[in-house]
Amino acid sequence: MPDQMVSFSELASESLIEVGAGRPRSVLDQYPSLPILRVADVLDGRIESPSQDRVPDGDLRLIGSKISKPGDVVLTAKGTVGRVALMPPEGLSFAYSPQLCYFRPTACGPLRSRYLYYWFKSTEFWNQADALKGQTDMADYLSLSDIQALQIRIPSLDRQDGTIEVLGSLDDKITVNDQIARSCDQLRSVRFEYWVQSNLESTEDRPLSSMGEFVNGRAFTKDASGSGRMVIRIAEINSGPSPSTVYNNIEVSDVHIARPGDILFAWSGSLAVARWARAEGIINQHIFKVIPCDGMPAWLIFELINSKLAMFKGIAADKATTMGHIQRHHLDEPVQVPTQERISELDAALGPLWDRALAADQESLKLAELRDALLPKLMSGEIRVRDAEKVVEDVT
Repeated sequence: MPDQMVSFSELASESLIEVGAGRPRSVLDQYPSLPILRVADVLDGRIESPSQDRVPDGDLRLIGSKISKPGDVVLTAKGTVGRVALMPPEGLSFAYSPQLCYFRPTACGPLRSRYLYYWFKSTEFWNQADALKGQTDMADYLSLSDIQALQIRIPSLDRQDGTIEVLGSLDDKITVNDQIARSCDQLRSVRFEYWVQSNLESTEDRPLSSMGEFVNGRAFTKDASGSGRMVIRIAEINSGPSPSTVYNNIEVSDVHIARPGDILFAWSGSLAVARWARAEGIINQHIFKVIPCDGMPAWLIFELINSKLAMFKGIAADKATTMGHIQRHHLDEPVQVPTQERISELDAALGPLWDRALAADQESLKLAELRDALLPKLMSGEIRVRDAEKVVEDVT
């Protein structure tokens, strides 16, 4: 079997892998003590805070093997097809929802779970998936029968292990950087909130809109060129680029370009405030680029917007007839802002945490670019594992 093309249905028939899809919503709604993992919770390479829906304790047997296990490879099969994650060795178990497929290689079989995870990022997978996912007039979709028919070339276990070691070392470093960024952001937020509560006499109520210029993004047609700068939509803020990300060569004014360190505020749909860390991108409509006023640190505006985010989401949720959003007049809501003389003092203490988090994010992006460049070459055998290891050693 090593280095032979074989379908997932063939592997399943020989009990070398279990391939399945999540239970229908009607089943999950009836039964429950596990959180339900949905498509929106599967991001590129990781599982993000699953929804609080739960499968009741009563009849977990009806969910059966649709309960996650460590090492499962999870693939989104509808809508945004092709996001893939590896279930971690520790943590909660989940019930798989529809539109998710899972792959569970046999422990002593010919296929490593983590190698399969990387295979789903390879051109070998995408060449097949692109030919299948648009067969209906509805959203992109891979049926379970489509997935079972996919062909995978399985190299020797030694070669799989070498590929995993090279790419995994980069992913492990990315994970560490992500933890550093989250820790810096959490520490900064906690320290700022504590400072405000302890120094109310050194704050003043000011409209959020007075903290900077809130520039709305541009509207774009879908016939983008496919090259040029990324068009930053709400999806790119929440999940990063995906196969559906749009690129465009259109010329725009400087205020509509996001650069590393800029603050982006999605005011419609899935409201969110984010620090942009990627290369230059063009801001799409429904997103504000927030340009700080003179003397106003970026991190402070981020914290002030974040302090109102729950309220803004409540306003957006009340708009039942349209996509939830806020309006410009909502930006006039007052926020507690340190007096000008105290801002410099706070910036000296908290600004470095913002800078360190941004640096960690940017390093992770560079490591991800290297991983994505090495992945197809390792998968195809174009580059040897030992040569790839040397490349990785030079940058980590």
